[in-house]
Amino acid sequence: MNNPVKASSSPVDIAIIGGGLVGASLGCALAPLVERYNWRVAVIEATALPKVSEISWQPSFDARASAIAEGSAQRFRQLGLWPAMAEQAATIARIHISERGRMGATRLSADELGVKALGHVIPNAWMGQVLHRRLAELPLEWHCPARVETITSEAGGHRLRLSDGSELTPALTVLADGGRSGLKEQLGISSEKVPYDQTALITNVAVSKPHQGIAYERFTQDGPIALLPLPGQAMELVWTHQHGREKSRMALSDGAFLEQLQQAFGDRAGRFTRVGSRHAYPLSLVTAQETVRPGLAVLGNAAHALHPVAGQGFNLALRGVMDLVEALEAGKQHGHRLGSMETLLDFEQRRAHDRHNVIRFSDGLVRLFGVNHPLLSHARAAGLVGLNLLGPLRKSLARRAMGLER
Repeated sequence: MNNPVKASSSPVDIAIIGGGLVGASLGCALAPLVERYNWRVAVIEATALPKVSEISWQPSFDARASAIAEGSAQRFRQLGLWPAMAEQAATIARIHISERGRMGATRLSADELGVKALGHVIPNAWMGQVLHRRLAELPLEWHCPARVETITSEAGGHRLRLSDGSELTPALTVLADGGRSGLKEQLGISSEKVPYDQTALITNVAVSKPHQGIAYERFTQDGPIALLPLPGQAMELVWTHQHGREKSRMALSDGAFLEQLQQAFGDRAGRFTRVGSRHAYPLSLVTAQETVRPGLAVLGNAAHALHPVAGQGFNLALRGVMDLVEALEAGKQHGHRLGSMETLLDFEQRRAHDRHNVIRFSDGLVRLFGVNHPLLSHARAAGLVGLNLLGPLRKSLARRAMGLER
């Protein structure tokens, strides 16, 4: 990793707060503009990162992973990152959506849609390594480990005071810190939070037969169960529970947990033979009330935190990254000052429709399958059967979920 740069007061063009997957993706996407316009870009990351020369890939059965839509894979191809990403990716060739105890089901396949894959599942640690190897090749200023202790608005941008003693005055500040740092609150940006009263139990499981690249979305009385293919005969499990009900399953022995999972999901994926460490995350729909201000853009979970049921969180964030870069380039070509409201309103206009549709789709899916009523269950089953028969509609929805259409 590049050595941190310390300065008493340093004007930079762009400051990216957060060096995780979203912030790192933005740094990589900015590379052509950094080279073309000689922009100074600073990355501020609170967690100490190893030097690139010390990074080595160590596969772990317990590694968390993300579902990458085919549209996101195409964006990584544009950045020249996909060949490395694909080394540890499991392809999603088919998706099977069903409701436990009902006949209805919807099936999607890459062949049907004329694409090589519906998506991919990649360990987060591997994505991070690929992104940071690319970042190490770029002339970026790194402040790591460092936190932004105060952020204040001023003419021409913001003033950032960092825990490493640095002070930055970027023309454009990008919040990509996941929304947990309190910086939005410092700026008076409120967020609407709608608790789902649900908790996601996430772990990896081994299965008794090859998954053949099938991803499952199974709606049960206990909550939705998503199974995503991983390399080998392993799958990532996202099991949503009513808040509090996950505690008993977190405390189960591995054997008892696998038995309950088998009973809830059924045998469609084979027998579950091993489970990794389990993690629980309370779920809410969180949306920032402002995503742009003069000299400020908000990205990723700092802008919107979604329910994982549709697997759209990172994909939506990555489209935001690319839209911001496109808006910055367009603004430069039109002679707008970096961080100007003309440029940032262009970015917001690019994002609004996509963001609204994805949030509405994800939230609607949670609420539709979260209500346990006999009549509604029959209606859902009929809807799944109908969707499976309506080829054009199913294809259109699939292409939107893949990020190939908006």
